[in-house]
Amino acid sequence: MLDNSLKMTENHNHSHHSTENTKKDVSAPANNLKIGNYILNETLGCGTFAKVKRAEHQQTGHQVAIKVLNRQKISNLEVAGKIRREIQNLKLFRHPHIIKMYEVINTSTDIFMVMEYVSGGELFDYIVKKGRLEVGESRKFFQQIISGVDYCHRHMVVHRDLKPENLLLDQRGNVKIADFGLSNMMKDGDFLDTSCGSPNYAAPEVISGKLYAGPEVDVWSCGVILFALLCGTLPFDDPHVPALFRKIKEGIFTVPSFITRDCSAIIHHMLQVDPIARATIAQIKDYAWFKEELPEYLFPRPGSLDVLVIDEEVVSLVCMKLKCTEQDVIQALEVDDQSNPLRIAYNLIVDNKISKHIGPPNSIDDFVYSSTPPASSWKDFENLKISPGGMTFSGANLPRTNSTPPVTPHKLGGVANEMSFEGSRKKRWRLGIRSDSTPCNIMNEVFKAMKRCGFEWKIINPFLVIARMPFDKEAPLRQVKVCIRLYEVDNKKTCLLDFQNVSSFKDSDLNNTHKIVTELENHRNRNPSASSEDSATDRENHEILEFFEICGRLIAELSQERP
Repeated sequence: MLDNSLKMTENHNHSHHSTENTKKDVSAPANNLKIGNYILNETLGCGTFAKVKRAEHQQTGHQVAIKVLNRQKISNLEVAGKIRREIQNLKLFRHPHIIKMYEVINTSTDIFMVMEYVSGGELFDYIVKKGRLEVGESRKFFQQIISGVDYCHRHMVVHRDLKPENLLLDQRGNVKIADFGLSNMMKDGDFLDTSCGSPNYAAPEVISGKLYAGPEVDVWSCGVILFALLCGTLPFDDPHVPALFRKIKEGIFTVPSFITRDCSAIIHHMLQVDPIARATIAQIKDYAWFKEELPEYLFPRPGSLDVLVIDEEVVSLVCMKLKCTEQDVIQALEVDDQSNPLRIAYNLIVDNKISKHIGPPNSIDDFVYSSTPPASSWKDFENLKISPGGMTFSGANLPRTNSTPPVTPHKLGGVANEMSFEGSRKKRWRLGIRSDSTPCNIMNEVFKAMKRCGFEWKIINPFLVIARMPFDKEAPLRQVKVCIRLYEVDNKKTCLLDFQNVSSFKDSDLNNTHKIVTELENHRNRNPSASSEDSATDRENHEILEFFEICGRLIAELSQERP
């Protein structure tokens, strides 16, 4: 049986809004309080500086969880930065496997974070209760986690504290990534160096105080989580912290014999000590084991989420419940105001509509409704901002871990040497063309130069273009595409035009697809005896040469002084 006395003495500083928290008070107050449009009910859980209450949205009747943060406690514990980051990043996200935040209400004494209500508890408690999970269930959880983490990284956010305690389960048993207090924004060319998170799940470069880009440390944590799902234990565990850090730095762990070869390969790839050799999310998605029974909504096709999809049925419900017009609701969704009551009501109804499905969202449309980001994502061209020894449990031997906030070595006492790093080093790499001109002027010159070069191109967004040379019947194997992206650098004082070989893009990314395919087929028919090995080598060499040819021609054209 689980030793509750041991679990209760853990210094668990999280205040998730699940019904499985370590401290509970499920007795509702006699006189329910009201804050904004919400009626507060019972307390779901308490943490060091916050408590979480279940609440009801007065107009729609839907349940939410409200995290109540006391301003005085926040000030005394010096965690204002943690709260600010969590609010900032949760405002960005609308993903079916990331906890949603609907609004923030401020008073003179408290901060109220209105969030999605999740009733299934922590994944940690689920693993402890069931022990190691079946492969199919582990894969489902892992796929959902990777989908959410991939979404964070695409929005330039690294979580840095991924662990089963920060993964909640909804009423249908689906994962919701929570607790973004240690997350940070990533900037192209910049590196992070803060040692934070939970030691058992932290990457070697994090506990060593080395520089890291961001995504690779989340991948390591996901590898540890996958191991925990399949084995019910942690790959790196030791009651003596220096010994634990030594195991992590050396990558010392053993995969049990009952783990299949495919699973073991993914785990070993994700838990590579060398971050360069470590698996990327793109590589994880390519594993056959990962792709088995993979729902389409988890990784929608590029471009399928580039438009704001509005559910007309939900708009009608908002109009009926809040006594407004359809135009009022649509306008509220198009304006970047997260506190607008019509927008909040719309999001609540959409999320609750999706939650009534028997399983996860079954279509891309369902995913779009549940993941539409703030309206700021669709601002006009001119206003676009360039963004570049564990306790023994009956079910599983999985110790609950505590997160270490961003610290400097002197705050770690005896463990200082293990977590030390040299000040706040910042290293930057820069490739491409730099310019002091405005972003719009730069891109205008790029388009003119591509036109003069006779290139074909597709505009992904105003500052991201995929270009290639025009189709040549004499060289039908020519498929090289170049990604041309504009970044702001040096605190937005200058811009950097970067070039990347993206020959893996599909032909459908550009026009004249049918013509290209037809010509390729004709070429193959004319040369049926061509060696596939020679063809692959020739193509590889051709891609490298043509990439540099495209870049060289464009750079030469841009460097020409014109009246």
